[in-house]
Amino acid sequence: MNPAPNKKMQTDPAKAGPLMRGVSGIRKIMKYEALNFKEKLSLFEEQWSPKVIAEMNDYQFKIVKIKGDFVWHDHKDTDETFIVLEGKLRIDFRDGQVYLSDGEMFVVPKGVEHKPYAKEEVKMLLIEPRGIKNTGDEDGELTAENDIWI
Repeated sequence: MNPAPNKKMQTDPAKAGPLMRGVSGIRKIMKYEALNFKEKLSLFEEQWSPKVIAEMNDYQFKIVKIKGDFVWHDHKDTDETFIVLEGKLRIDFRDGQVYLSDGEMFVVPKGVEHKPYAKEEVKMLLIEPRGIKNTGDEDGELTAENDIWI
């Protein structure tokens, strides 16, 4: 996983880990440091605005806080993974729904229209390819800016 591009990288060759390719394609020295979800989630308050915390190949790991209703949307070319870190999430589909609690996950298959909902705030980890818009082909007030790293 790639750390956030704006993080200071370890440069002492005696303490250096293996080289890795960063988001820009420039090789950097990898820093061995765990990411803490609670710490990252404490860095922002806004709802429905995913923040990138890591990348693996072309996939991004995004944390997000949500509350209330989202918009109906789909992702025509990719699946979307929802992992609930804290709270209770309902994902509505045109023909049913799935309920997720702390520590549970669900993969929405590509092309399946869905609408997340949370009565109370939910903190989640999303896994999806880089560049995927949170509202699919829909645009509106809940469409978040992409590739925001924390």
